[in-house]
Amino acid sequence: MRRDVPGDRPAPAGRPPGAPAARRRARPLRAAAPAAATTLVALLALTACGSAPADAPPSTSSPTATAAPTTPPPGPAVPDVPVVDAGLGSLPAPAPAPVRLVVPDLGLDMPIDAVGVAGDGSMEIPQDAGRAGWYRYGPAPATPEGATLVAAHVDSWTTGIGPFSRLREVSPGARVEVTASDGVVHVYAVRGVTQVPKSEAPVAQWFDRTGAPRIVLVTCGGAFDREVGHYADNVAVTADPVADAPGG
Repeated sequence: MRRDVPGDRPAPAGRPPGAPAARRRARPLRAAAPAAATTLVALLALTACGSAPADAPPSTSSPTATAAPTTPPPGPAVPDVPVVDAGLGSLPAPAPAPVRLVVPDLGLDMPIDAVGVAGDGSMEIPQDAGRAGWYRYGPAPATPEGATLVAAHVDSWTTGIGPFSRLREVSPGARVEVTASDGVVHVYAVRGVTQVPKSEAPVAQWFDRTGAPRIVLVTCGGAFDREVGHYADNVAVTADPVADAPGG
């Protein structure tokens, strides 16, 4: 996916000064991660490890009734190939998807949709700025390592200003709650908030599948560039799991 989360456009006439603007065109977030979380490796069976013995030339004399059978010389050794069940029952169950995001300090409470990759290779993001998108090919909250990536538009022409417009206001240590489809609430504490030019966005970190588990919330920020139709920066909030958190 492209490295930026779609942003927004300046506010229509009549919108209060300073309010995040509505979006018309956007540069989608391009993933630095593969398009699927799990790569299935097929084992190719070795069907022929050598040629078969050649037919014996025709004999010019009559065969005797007591002729002993000829044993062909041994061919190359065939290695043992492990057989792996590739059925669905042999694959690990996927971690429950996140379905709700709450940041109490910001009054943020919004649903999360599982999203994938659009036809142009960009990350799908709900057009409704009131809904966030979780990159379903990456880690989930219950995954033991890697970054759970959740992105949303700052606003849109149809739905107006979205909750992610307040991300830049969150303070380190603030509580982030993510409810998964199994009902489990995963609690995080904000580690930090960054605003970086989209050309310098650390996309590999946001889509990382390794390292300590964490959640990354991404949207747009900075000045609006009318020539290209999007904001110049990304705003990203990184939060770490809180062990044994009340309500978690």
